[in-house]
Amino acid sequence: MCIELMLNGVNLTFISAGNMLNSIDGMIFVFFIMTVAAAEATIGLAIFVLLFRLKGTINVDEINVLKG
Repeated sequence: MCIELMLNGVNLTFISAGNMLNSIDGMIFVFFIMTVAAAEATIGLAIFVLLFRLKGTINVDEINVLKG
């Protein structure tokens, strides 16, 4: 969640700077940042689906797969 908030803050800065400078460059950067955020969310969801398929639950107390 914190990473999403930081990325949204950067997006807002790029949009504001691009608007002040009458440039479309800020919107291009925002597009790439949103693509990275979508990929991050997809990987997180894939991890949850994989854990559910392996263990049958996503309850943190019952999963010890990531223990070292």
